[in-house]
Amino acid sequence: MRGHAPWTWLTDGTTRLRGLLTAARPLARQHWLFAIVFCAGLVLRIVTQVAYSPALVYIDTYRYLHGDSSLDPLGYLALLWPLQRAGGLAVVAAVQHLLGLGMAVVLYAVLLRRGIWRWAAALAAAPVLLDAYQLQAEQTIMPDVLFEALIVAALALLLWRRIPAAWQVGLAGLAVGVGVDVRQVGIVLVVPVLLFLLARGIRRRRLAESALFTAGSVIPVLLYMLVQLVVTGHFTFTARNSYVFYGRTAAAADCTTLRLPPDERSLCPSPQVVATLGIDGLVGDPSGPLLSYQPPPGQTLEAMADRFEDAVVTQQPMAVIGAIHTDFIKLFALTRDTDPGDMPISRWQFQTSYPTYPPLITLGYVASIKPGGGQPSVITPLAGALRYYQLHGGYTPGPLLALAALVGIAGSCLPGRRHEYTTTATACLLTTAMAIILLLGSDAYEFSWRYQLPALVLLPPAGILGAAAIATALRRAAPKRAATPEPTDVPAASGQAV
Repeated sequence: MRGHAPWTWLTDGTTRLRGLLTAARPLARQHWLFAIVFCAGLVLRIVTQVAYSPALVYIDTYRYLHGDSSLDPLGYLALLWPLQRAGGLAVVAAVQHLLGLGMAVVLYAVLLRRGIWRWAAALAAAPVLLDAYQLQAEQTIMPDVLFEALIVAALALLLWRRIPAAWQVGLAGLAVGVGVDVRQVGIVLVVPVLLFLLARGIRRRRLAESALFTAGSVIPVLLYMLVQLVVTGHFTFTARNSYVFYGRTAAAADCTTLRLPPDERSLCPSPQVVATLGIDGLVGDPSGPLLSYQPPPGQTLEAMADRFEDAVVTQQPMAVIGAIHTDFIKLFALTRDTDPGDMPISRWQFQTSYPTYPPLITLGYVASIKPGGGQPSVITPLAGALRYYQLHGGYTPGPLLALAALVGIAGSCLPGRRHEYTTTATACLLTTAMAIILLLGSDAYEFSWRYQLPALVLLPPAGILGAAAIATALRRAAPKRAATPEPTDVPAASGQAV
């Protein structure tokens, strides 16, 4: 009998698989559009995983592999290091692809839970499934996908019920707090969530829920700082300094009219230098105006950079605001291009050879990564197909994202009675505000197509929720028909919130 055990196990496994497929068949028929889009996203991820081995490595990947917290927090290590030691960089990329699929499922389920039509919920989940820039990010050893997943987790916890339970509010706070540990810009998400909690629910619960969310979001940050204290001896979040915002103000400043002391004049670059170096180069290039600057006696480089930033912000605030606005609307362009001074978009595009960034990231360095590196390789036909897909429409069109943002804003601003604050319009307010505030927070420092990825998981749901809220308002404004009962607070749909 022992000799037949493997065959028995195989037979049992096949029987179970057939049972699962049989049970899933009615579900797939009911949600056929999402099933098609999901399968397409799954195939694209398998192709991406096979095309680039072991994974894609970017310039900043070096800091995470070696635990350098000088610029950004290292919360990503909680995902990276265990998976890297368990199976290598390929396993990390595979898990990130699973996160991408999981985000689509969660968004679809939440929208159905809120009473949205099945076809509309499937369309809202399609960008994260099909966008080639999302696929490239998932294959890259970087924290962006984990950050997106934490955003979706917080959103789902807050929107799963019309009035979230206390434990859901607390867990949403923890998700946002861990998101801050992964990418520091996540701190701006506290603002729209608190706005959401204060705008809905029973009055006596608003402050309690807000306090619970705030406490939940602070705990992961404090824990991270305690780890920093143990490891580095400094109770700080990162070693990030004012250099980062210097790049934004220097690029926006009009040096011909900016009043500066003579010893600060060289900190203001010419338009030619800005176009050549970009914000990233203004901050980090050794030959740039910042790192080549010699502070006067008794002053530090940080202090002088702070003084320069203050001068630009106080004297030319509209120039800074205008620069951020210009970068913000780039997301909504019909095509995806690189403007002068921007970080090259090619860094987020599939290449037909393994991308390197010498002298730091070379083929030899990737091969030497321990554990889980290996000789990098590319299957050229698959990589070429992915590149063709990405460059010829395999991304979410900017005008579509713009329409989603506008509809989301319109749906968020609908007037309503006090008891209606827990409806679709409030859910739309949360999603839209999270998207806009997060994108603006990222663009306040520097525009990069990499930083636009959260738009894929926030703006499409915001647009769908906004359309549902507008449709509900129009139906309520229409004259009541004698034979037709008053509609519910969301359009007729496949699911109903509880």
